[in-house]
Amino acid sequence: MNLGIASVGRRSLTLALAAGLTISVAACGSTSSPAPTTAASAAAGAAATQAATAGKTFYWLSHGSASDQFWVTAVAGADAASKDLGVSVKESFANGDVAAQKEAFNSAIAAGAAGIATTSPGAGALNDEVAAAHKAGIPVVFFNSDDPASGRDAYVGANLQGAGVQWAQYLVDNKLVKAGDFVWLPVEAPGETYQVDETKGIASVFDPLGIKYEVFNASGDPAGSLSNMTDYMTANKDKVKAIIGLGDMVTSNVQQVFDKVGIKPGQIPVVGWGNTKATAQSVAAGYVNAATWQYPDSQGYMPIVLLARASAGSLIGYDISTMALYDKSNVDKYLALLK
Repeated sequence: MNLGIASVGRRSLTLALAAGLTISVAACGSTSSPAPTTAASAAAGAAATQAATAGKTFYWLSHGSASDQFWVTAVAGADAASKDLGVSVKESFANGDVAAQKEAFNSAIAAGAAGIATTSPGAGALNDEVAAAHKAGIPVVFFNSDDPASGRDAYVGANLQGAGVQWAQYLVDNKLVKAGDFVWLPVEAPGETYQVDETKGIASVFDPLGIKYEVFNASGDPAGSLSNMTDYMTANKDKVKAIIGLGDMVTSNVQQVFDKVGIKPGQIPVVGWGNTKATAQSVAAGYVNAATWQYPDSQGYMPIVLLARASAGSLIGYDISTMALYDKSNVDKYLALLK
């Protein structure tokens, strides 16, 4: 049975994992073909996992903000996992404060967490914490932003460097940029893992072709980011030949910025993240050419499933890729999810 994350229902995938089935996941680069199973055996496996994890508490720690639309959807996924698996999930948001995230991680260890799911705030930032968790017998799953060198047990989320490659290659393949062109890369938090990894991917495509680019600190404040992006485009709209939004907030700002500056839909090609309703609407309206969906609900849900499996004694040394590029031809199904 070869199942992709997008091709199986949340509950049935949970049952399959709980039953101990091997599932082929895009990020693993390999496929498995276990013996067929039945719904009854899957349900029995799920019951066994629930019995083994009954009364246990898992921690879900994000570097983001609880008010961000992406994280609202993601934390709803974590809540759903808590209900489906019959476990307790404690959630926290660091709002970009690495020290606060490290403190939350250490508090989870001290509390005897059955498992910890966390995002990476930067390369090496949580190495000591992951090592301490493992010493205490606590499995760790990263989600949303990865740091394989940390020693984490598994990862759920997009391949951020791959996303950068995808965006840059889209612009090149569709002949939207050429050698000597300048591409603007606005971001909410320069220096964080997601920006660094995405830019590496972009560089791998643009550098050999002589396409120029610049990372711009738009600010993580909603009003501030919109204002800063508007000011930049007012001064540089003739210079910018394409835009890659390295974060959800900045990509969702594009339509408002273009309207304020007097840029028509399609006049400057745009790609980037597309996990918000505003960006999906911008794709439908032609302001954004293509956007990447990260399955935020799965980034909340699947780390808890993996941690529950590990807590029940199973091995979880594989990653789950959650990433899909959409455009005007199929945006409707993403808008339906964002309602």
